[in-house]
Amino acid sequence: MPGLNILRQTFTKVFGYGDSGEELRVFFAPGRVNLIGEHTDFTGGYVLPAALTYGTWAVVRPRKDRRFRLASTSFPGKVEIDADKVIYQQADGWANYPKGVFSEFNQLGLRLSGCDILYDGNIPKGAGLSSSASIEMVTAIALKHIESLDYSLIDLAQLAQRAENQFVGLNCGIMDQFASGMGQAGNAVLLKCDTLDYRYVPLVLGDYQLVITNSNKQRSLTESKYNQRRQECEEGVNIVQKNLPGVVSLGNLSLDQWQEVQKYVTVPEIYKRLDHVIHENERTLASTFALEAGNIQDFGQYMIKSHESLRDLFEVTGPELDTLFVEARQVDGCLGTRMTGAGFGGCTVSLVHKEAVKDFQTQVTIGYRGKTGLTPTFYHCDSGDGARELNS
Repeated sequence: MPGLNILRQTFTKVFGYGDSGEELRVFFAPGRVNLIGEHTDFTGGYVLPAALTYGTWAVVRPRKDRRFRLASTSFPGKVEIDADKVIYQQADGWANYPKGVFSEFNQLGLRLSGCDILYDGNIPKGAGLSSSASIEMVTAIALKHIESLDYSLIDLAQLAQRAENQFVGLNCGIMDQFASGMGQAGNAVLLKCDTLDYRYVPLVLGDYQLVITNSNKQRSLTESKYNQRRQECEEGVNIVQKNLPGVVSLGNLSLDQWQEVQKYVTVPEIYKRLDHVIHENERTLASTFALEAGNIQDFGQYMIKSHESLRDLFEVTGPELDTLFVEARQVDGCLGTRMTGAGFGGCTVSLVHKEAVKDFQTQVTIGYRGKTGLTPTFYHCDSGDGARELNS
């Protein structure tokens, strides 16, 4: 965590002291790691993410001229926009995520007063740990407080999802924004993505801990096959609904129902996508029950089966993530491992005995570097609280 006084000093260097006399306020929203339940969120199914202690900080000073000035410690320059003229511009890069949030507030009929915002984050970009949702949620929670808006965290998560869907152009589900907003330290969140029913699941792992491994294979989801996978699932659910009219989404399709209608899904690619989603929903529920019962061995096995399904059926892993998966499984003390996030690069999450973590990092690094030429980065995965204002 950066020192808040240092962030405030950096803000002043970037934006000056100003003449509003307004106090600088600091907000935070975490990234997330999804423990299991991948590519089930946009199909209305179950996911089991946990908020991280990594995330995005925003130092904010209100304005009264309805202008926004945005800057980041990770990128040069400033982006300046009028509150009434928020449009997507590719040249603005990262700033399109907060701009999407402004746009959604505009569509609600709000007249935003404007503010200066300095962003600082420690989530690896393009790693699949939801840096974009973190930026969106820290912007949303800041505006809620700065503008005294009456919106719940779930309202803000839905707004941030719309920003990414409609403004940025990525058809993500609700999981990332929900986990960033609603995370709770020491817990994962079991979320049903179509109804937003949720409950907290204690992460009591005994002698084991979660280790995130960044493949350092960068990817951009808006340029990947993510939207194509979503379209394939939508085509599949249309076929299902023609034969089972009562089914609203894939997330509500039971294994028995799938066995009944799968013969109608004749396109091999669509069949594989649906087969993954339906079994992944079952794995997510089974994993939750295993965690709640303290059965860490079973939880690890569900992680492995999830990755294999994402590799063979949903086809979103790629050589880098698959190599990390193979190398991790060869380490004594690793109970389970899988890709996390949308795939096509990014990270794996592994369940590793605390005494084996050092060996895990060494062996995975040697094997992965030898096969890919890339060097992985490791993060210890502690669950944290969701989006909030920081008062110290």
